[in-house]
Amino acid sequence: MTELMLKYFRNKQREIQSENVYDTQCPFCSMQCKMQLIEQKVVSRNLYKTVGKDNPTTEGRLCVKGMNAHQHALSNERIKQPLLKVKGGFLPISWGEALQHIKEKFIAIQKTDGVNALSVYGSASLTNEEAYLLGKFARVALKTKHIDYNGRFCMASAATGANQTFGIDRGLTNSLQEVPYTRCIILAGTNIAECQPTIMPYFELAKENGAYIIAIDPRETATTNLADLHLKNKPGTDLALANALLKIIVDENLIDKEFLSERVNGFAEVSLHLAKLDLNECAREIGVDIDQLYQAAQIFGREESGMIFTARGIEQQTDGTETVRTFLNILLATGKIGKPYSGYGAITGQGNGQGAREHGQKADQLPGYRAIENQDDRSYIAQVWGIDERQLPGKGVSAYKMFEKADKGFITGMLVMCSNPAHSSPNANFVKKSLEKLEFLVVVDMFISETAKLADLILPASSYLENQGTMTNVEGRVTLREASRPLPGEVRHDWQILCDIAEVLGEGDKFSYHTTEEIFEELRIASRGGKANYYGITYEKIRQGNGILWPCPNLEHKGTKRLFEHEFALEDGKAQMVVTGSGNRREDYNKDYPLVLTTGRVMSHYLTGEQTRKSPSLAARNIEAYMEIHPDTGRKYQLEDHTLVKVESRYGSIVVRSKWSNKIRKDTVFVPFHWAGEQSVNRLVSDELDPYCQMPGFKVTAVSISPVLSREEMLIEN
Repeated sequence: MTELMLKYFRNKQREIQSENVYDTQCPFCSMQCKMQLIEQKVVSRNLYKTVGKDNPTTEGRLCVKGMNAHQHALSNERIKQPLLKVKGGFLPISWGEALQHIKEKFIAIQKTDGVNALSVYGSASLTNEEAYLLGKFARVALKTKHIDYNGRFCMASAATGANQTFGIDRGLTNSLQEVPYTRCIILAGTNIAECQPTIMPYFELAKENGAYIIAIDPRETATTNLADLHLKNKPGTDLALANALLKIIVDENLIDKEFLSERVNGFAEVSLHLAKLDLNECAREIGVDIDQLYQAAQIFGREESGMIFTARGIEQQTDGTETVRTFLNILLATGKIGKPYSGYGAITGQGNGQGAREHGQKADQLPGYRAIENQDDRSYIAQVWGIDERQLPGKGVSAYKMFEKADKGFITGMLVMCSNPAHSSPNANFVKKSLEKLEFLVVVDMFISETAKLADLILPASSYLENQGTMTNVEGRVTLREASRPLPGEVRHDWQILCDIAEVLGEGDKFSYHTTEEIFEELRIASRGGKANYYGITYEKIRQGNGILWPCPNLEHKGTKRLFEHEFALEDGKAQMVVTGSGNRREDYNKDYPLVLTTGRVMSHYLTGEQTRKSPSLAARNIEAYMEIHPDTGRKYQLEDHTLVKVESRYGSIVVRSKWSNKIRKDTVFVPFHWAGEQSVNRLVSDELDPYCQMPGFKVTAVSISPVLSREEMLIEN
């Protein structure tokens, strides 16, 4: 190295006045990639760089969202003190004033309208500790039965389907390390290449090892490009498609008779139902050539091992639970579960979509996946919480139905924690109006989101860089997110906010935590003996093992890598097959609404985009929503490429820019859901719900499209 170069590097080193390194995890998808933020003070400014850390799930990989996550956490738009709405605007107030305001309003509402007039709306982005505490807060501090969360719109179909079929819902029944060695993979309604890109190497390696990959999706994506066979079905026909595959497997005698006899109930009834199906009629309904259905079914049935992965594409439908159960029927019929390289994976969407649904945020649930209507479960949790079982409220209602109750005046107060239901809910115009009817709305968030704009009081939440806690990733691996960056301004952690509110309401003795580890220690006990058993997991054990796969029933246990090797979690130890396809209502397509709208993500954004749109590097990649449409369909409806188009359903309308693509079906259009205002696609979605899990039909909406010719035509009814 020359003297000149050495001098240059010495000068650079002197410029770096300080350096801080923060260990953390990505705040976005369910991969929960481990990473470090390196903060360098250089002369008069700070420079930031994110690097991946080795871990069992993603092995140090990061995607573009993780690499730029710090930009929203460091954004100048962050809320850093409580804000009270006064005459239509927000004014900063002290924490003391904010808590006193909450106390007065909450007490007045419950005195006038009853204890259940207060409600709590949670999030699958919370840590396990905060999700657990939120459920306890609602039922102990507020004494209300009305609590649910945004995961109802994400994982509910898969969770319900797995619980009904297997008796346990864990994201993956096997660890990801088994994926490269399976012989056949079905990817049903999942675009992992854009939604969970750091998982892709497992599937790429499987393909290199000779696995046959089948993708089911109405669009060609970076994920379907990996597939050997792409079943490009019409949105809303996934249940029919799964039953057609199962019928071929049964008709061709590709079933595992010994497995069915020893470990499964219900096959005889399912077989009788399948005998009545007409495969040619199914193929016409699905929009896929019958030869392709035979090819997919025969290959999956004949291979010695196989895995099925589902995601929102097939789950966010009003028959989503039945669809998931039908794909699970395929696994059971072929005996591809509870064995090496064979199993099921629900590709979780939100960062803690798995853990957040296990410990009490759901209306019908107590910690450890216990049932709130089960007397033994109630008694156990009441004992852990130090209350009389009779004080525990009963079952509440699902997320969307809470807004219906708000519309009718049965719910008059709501605490929304780290979620944006005014944007993310179906029939979003209705939800917005319901929130506006509330007497008192408190929103805990980092930014003034669409929901926070409607709030009477906004409380500042901490970010992933500041808030320590455990998360449960896509595998069911409980990880510990270390977070040590100082809180900015007057920001408080979500768990601290709940403890502070409980204190002013006179319940502080039951919420006297000082660290997240203290909360987790109580969660361990609360989950002990439940389906989601975390009792054998501790912070220290997670640190030593870089994450633990639950269930982990005792401190000596190392975690469970593969479920159902010997028995399922239903009462008799057997899995339950079920007849599906009973004919749930579907969208009515006619001359007024002739096309199918489906929705989804793009790689650079996450959920409602409230965080990723605050990141300049991510916002620049996709600056607006768009409508993907086949060129032939565009010409049919007199649309040009890259021009404004009005998309209208029975529930509302939006204006977005057209984007021609040969990769989508001609009867289908696609709009991503990350944008708000007149681009908010959830305004168009029906409020019809899956009868088993209350999932809305985000992926199937009948719409019409038309070119926008003038500024006046862009005006949307709010």
